Amino acid sequence: MRIALAQINSTVGDIKGNTDKIIQYIDKARQQDVDLVVFPELAICGYPPKDLLLKKDFVKEINKHLKRIVKKSYGISVIVGTVQAGVRQSKSSNYDVSMSVHFPGYQLYNAAVFLSNGKYIGAQAKTYLPNYDIFDEQRYFISSKESNLFQVSYKDGKFHENVGITICEDIWVDDKPIALLKTKGADIIINISSSPFYINKYKVRKQLVRNRAITNKIPIFYCNLIGGQDDLVFDGGSFACNEKGSLIASGRRFEEDLIVIETTRRAGTRKIDAFEKDQIVEIYSALVLGLRDYVEKNGFNKVILGMSGGIDSALVACLAVEALGAHRVVLVIMPSKFTQESSIRDAITMSQNLGIEPLFIPIKDIHESYLYTLQSEFRRLPPDTTEENIQARVRGNILMALSNKFGYLVLTTGNKSEWSVGYSTLYGDMAGGLAVISDVPKMTVYKLCRFINELPRAEQRIVIPENVFAKPPSAELKPDQTDQDDLPPYKILDKIIHFYIEENKGKDEIIKMGFEKDVVSDIINRIDHNEYKRFQAPLGIKITPKAFGFGRRMPITNAFR
Repeated sequence: MRIALAQINSTVGDIKGNTDKIIQYIDKARQQDVDLVVFPELAICGYPPKDLLLKKDFVKEINKHLKRIVKKSYGISVIVGTVQAGVRQSKSSNYDVSMSVHFPGYQLYNAAVFLSNGKYIGAQAKTYLPNYDIFDEQRYFISSKESNLFQVSYKDGKFHENVGITICEDIWVDDKPIALLKTKGADIIINISSSPFYINKYKVRKQLVRNRAITNKIPIFYCNLIGGQDDLVFDGGSFACNEKGSLIASGRRFEEDLIVIETTRRAGTRKIDAFEKDQIVEIYSALVLGLRDYVEKNGFNKVILGMSGGIDSALVACLAVEALGAHRVVLVIMPSKFTQESSIRDAITMSQNLGIEPLFIPIKDIHESYLYTLQSEFRRLPPDTTEENIQARVRGNILMALSNKFGYLVLTTGNKSEWSVGYSTLYGDMAGGLAVISDVPKMTVYKLCRFINELPRAEQRIVIPENVFAKPPSAELKPDQTDQDDLPPYKILDKIIHFYIEENKGKDEIIKMGFEKDVVSDIINRIDHNEYKRFQAPLGIKITPKAFGFGRRMPITNAFR
């Protein structure tokens, strides 16, 4: 039997566009004599649809376009993820594709439908509904403990395979769904997923599925979504393994793919694990895809950012050019009286290396105008961070003005280390529409920039000047300022942030790891205190197991210490 895993890039809410793409991939699979083509979880509506599921017209539209897919399934079998409505408290496993969630007596399932030869055969609902981190499925769906088998005929009907279907979380929790399907007579297991990316998750996911195959002695075919959706990136990497857990095929990462697998062969149509990636390559690919899809799917033509001559803006500029092309990136250099001449030169050099002529808008006079306007209110008070932050807010105001006038999307350039401890200015350098690297620690920023300079390119020149790596990080908001005037070295800071945010360890646990007590206490206090800032920050692209935003819901008003 020939099975195709169609990892596609769905857009949440673009039900017609997603359906058109699904039909195109069905046609591609049919042209390659595929017997069964598989699509990701909720492929018709996109993942995660969130509160769109509370709109009955949304569910009706999904079901309307599902009927289009049913008609196009002639000569082939299809498994596709969608929303299904079922009868409340019914013992029947039947689903009616015309039902809507808000009709009395019905409720929603996250389901995989099985179609064959132009007919709707049935559906398998998701058993385990995740409700942690970025997942909130119990808000919308009900689970089903029923396990259904579907028969795929091949070789002109001479042979058939019994296919059992699981959906994403079903394969993560335990062996029960697979074991039950195996007991019922399943020959193979199909898992359709929308599993978001974070560092090293591909390896974890792959090993998990291989273990399930070995334990249950059954082949598993895993089809994952790709694409950027708000703060999430889905990395694809669909694959198949036999009953011994040996990989027989694997798909591309961070791009659409159709992986055709002959089940009678010991190997797939590609070199196994050809798409394993180094950690920095993974992060780079995820950021580029997340940025590109956010811009494209939301209809922006160009992006704009402030080019300071520092390492963070250098990284964001490079990612933007890679994602969109230099002709769609606007760079603005906004020096103040505290900006070093070397920083201006680095900003100009980097812009030109990227093929962009930057806008040059000095802010010295604007800053002094602010101070003059406020001098009577600030009289007899010494200068402090107030005067420093005014500069950042002037820059943010300029970028937002250009955004309003020309329709650009403003990209912020703050990294996770800075945002964690509040080393950023609300309505200043935090002002924008997308925080591209807000989940990227500072030391990883440096690694990504080194990687970018090592990428092959036609011109034999590096993009980011060596001086950008060599000089101490600085906001340049006062004379001779460096980040380490106020913060521990980033090597230490990043580790404390990782343990506190991503591993959820307490202060005492972190101190026992060998960090100074006063440093740990200070950093944790800063992280907790600056929750209000991050709550007002733009969306960021998730690349770690725990990013700021929807997956980390901390109260702003919080007296717990």
